Amino acid sequence: MPLIALMTDFGTRDYYVAATKGVILSVNPKATLVDISHDIDSQDLYHGAFVLRNVLPYFPAETIFVAVVDPGVGTSRRILAGRYNDRIVLAPDNGLLTLVHRDAQLQALHVVENRRYFASAISATFHGRDIFAPVAAHLSRGISLGDLGAPADRIEVLNIPRPQFNPDGSIDGMVVLVDRFGNMITNISEIDLTAARTPRPHLEVHLGDRLIGPVRHTYGDVAPGEPLALIGSSRMLEIAVNSGHAAQVLSAGRGTPIHLG
Repeated sequence: MPLIALMTDFGTRDYYVAATKGVILSVNPKATLVDISHDIDSQDLYHGAFVLRNVLPYFPAETIFVAVVDPGVGTSRRILAGRYNDRIVLAPDNGLLTLVHRDAQLQALHVVENRRYFASAISATFHGRDIFAPVAAHLSRGISLGDLGAPADRIEVLNIPRPQFNPDGSIDGMVVLVDRFGNMITNISEIDLTAARTPRPHLEVHLGDRLIGPVRHTYGDVAPGEPLALIGSSRMLEIAVNSGHAAQVLSAGRGTPIHLG
């Protein structure tokens, strides 16, 4: 029986997550449910896209991901069901799939439109419970993506800036996410550093106008309270403070420019 993995911005203080799980279990009492996170920043599509992209490879093949960060719930925005790397992802067509779509192998993509697999009554403000949950449960019982609707001919993607490679061998990027530890994750990947004309040992990292220093190996390479740059577990360059909250200590955050040169 495939796993159903849930990622939402619902939080845990209200009934939303419990109701979503209850619907899944009503359709398939044998379903195995796993919580990825219900603390995605409210309506933050990039945060959701980042988390989804980074957990997908670590789940078994045939896992069904239910990803609900949906500011446009109840509007004409579509719901998509995609097969990526032998895993199924249900998500609103609002950019939440951007990083999975960019970095994983797409095997099939369909519009979720067959109301046979929806709840009998649908709230205009809670598609997570009334559409995503029953559809995921029916998928776990063996229906195909083709049963849900026609193949999708397009997908909405977020405008996520790429790092810029300069003629002098330097790289310009930006902070795109702050995690719960205060680490500032950038849009510069380990692959980008490998492709840089300037060898990594000679690259100096600047956060805005502040010199951070070379790319380190781990947090303990600097003294407690000191800032550093390193490649994190997501394989992206991040700015951290050893035993501290980098975004607060350095008064920076999403959108702050990064320069390596």
